[in-house]
Amino acid sequence: MLEIIKIAARNLMRYKRRTLLVGALIALGVIAVQVFMAASGSYKSLIVGQITDAMLGQMQIHKKGYVVSIENVPMNLNMMPHGVGIIEDILKGIPEVEAYSTRIRLGGVISNFTETTNLRLYGIDPEKEFKTVPLLQKRIMEGSSELRRGQILVPQFLAKGLNITVGAPVVIIATNKDGSVNGQQFIVGGIVESAPGPGGRDGYIHITDAAELLRMEEPEVSEIAVHVKDFNRLDQVFEQLTERLNKEKNTKGMPKFELHTWEKLSPFANIAKMIDLMTVFIRIMLIAIVLISIMDVMIMSVYERTREIGTLAAIGTLPGRILAMFIVEGGLLGLFGVLAGTILSVVAVNAIRVSHYTFSFGMKEGFVLSPHMTPKDVVVVSLVVIVVSILGSLHPAYKASRLEPIKALKSV
Repeated sequence: MLEIIKIAARNLMRYKRRTLLVGALIALGVIAVQVFMAASGSYKSLIVGQITDAMLGQMQIHKKGYVVSIENVPMNLNMMPHGVGIIEDILKGIPEVEAYSTRIRLGGVISNFTETTNLRLYGIDPEKEFKTVPLLQKRIMEGSSELRRGQILVPQFLAKGLNITVGAPVVIIATNKDGSVNGQQFIVGGIVESAPGPGGRDGYIHITDAAELLRMEEPEVSEIAVHVKDFNRLDQVFEQLTERLNKEKNTKGMPKFELHTWEKLSPFANIAKMIDLMTVFIRIMLIAIVLISIMDVMIMSVYERTREIGTLAAIGTLPGRILAMFIVEGGLLGLFGVLAGTILSVVAVNAIRVSHYTFSFGMKEGFVLSPHMTPKDVVVVSLVVIVVSILGSLHPAYKASRLEPIKALKSV
């Protein structure tokens, strides 16, 4: 086998220009795939991090049926203390869960005593919430990074529209599940950066204030946000938590609670899916480039070396050996392209990192793209290229091994 590799390498060196051109084409394909995967992976991680760690949380638990009408804030589907206690016991029994936070969602009206507009509020326990969505505090642009009783964090664009400043008094009016209306005065404790999408009108108050505003006789909870220790194990934790929650049944024998990951709750999950789909298309393009390039060069090689192949067959070289020689040539071409492409990809990715390329997401600017190549991606792309190179060599190699020696020797 070593001798066949030497012969294949020698044959490639005989046609240096062609070998370099095909290797360069394969390398360009590898560079395009590796750089795109590294850059898009970094972009995706940053966006997902903003969605999960600054707004939604990685997972949310609700009472069954809540999510279907979540935009209407159905307070009749809040979870009662007994149910919340059951869920907390389950969460504490899963080591992979790092933090969780209970919330009350409510719709209301905010007034600065001269103008009025609607907003959506989250009643939160600040200590638990800041552990569950650790980037939330960084979204507070003005005022204190804490949230105390009697204070409200107002979304940025509402604060601008109503000319609200930190320390100013505002009135929040909300309707409870019985239909009665209640108003309460708050002090603006901070201005929070408006989230992209529907969350741009979300403000925050203390969960105890929310319960008082809604005149709850006992503390109810609309949802419980969950943060796991390792985001890469989110699906495994989701399955484990779902299994335990499904054991809790209502009087009709149906599960009491429902669990959703951020992907089911955020419209921006479609962006992540599009990035993954584009990555698949880029890989398909790489396969096509390699396949066409290898097949073309190997077919030309068989055509130009017909007499040489006939000579090898005439002196007793077995067809299988001729077949192996051409297949190894194709594999070496792919390997050469992979090595050159991977080295140049590392240079290109590091160049992007050093350039500190920034982009914006929603109203927030200054996200720094920090692409990186993972060993897994490098191995997968390399294996795909080499395997496709070998497959692309099969037909020309088979054709070469089946040439009749007499006809081949007569070829001009």
